[in-house]
Amino acid sequence: MLEYPDIAVAHVIQLAVAPVFLLTGIGAILAVMTNRLGRIIDRARVLEDKLDRALPELVATLRADLAILSRRAKLINRAITLCTTTALLICTVIAVLFLSASLRFDGRIPVTILFVAAMATFFLGLVWFLREIYLATVNLRIGPH
Repeated sequence: MLEYPDIAVAHVIQLAVAPVFLLTGIGAILAVMTNRLGRIIDRARVLEDKLDRALPELVATLRADLAILSRRAKLINRAITLCTTTALLICTVIAVLFLSASLRFDGRIPVTILFVAAMATFFLGLVWFLREIYLATVNLRIGPH
């Protein structure tokens, strides 16, 4: 049977501090993303109301705007899903750190795999977020149309 060095809880807490700060940052970006999703939904509702009573020449423009909002909502939803997955993986990293100290097993490999997976999902979440921002700005119209 392998013997692992006795890891003090204080040391595990020190190791868990960085992932906890990372969770704070992920929480902040999730707040931004959910706010954007809420604004997309609100704007879509306004356009759908206008569509019901729109003049025939405006219907195509409103439908095009709704299609863009739908695409943006799908992109930001994927970004939110990926960033939430990141937060769950980071929580799992913290749990494995404490379990490995308490149950005295070598948690380096699971922690490494979970952390790399978390960074990959965070990277993808930010890419989808960037795609949503790009779509929003490409279709931005300011001034008279």
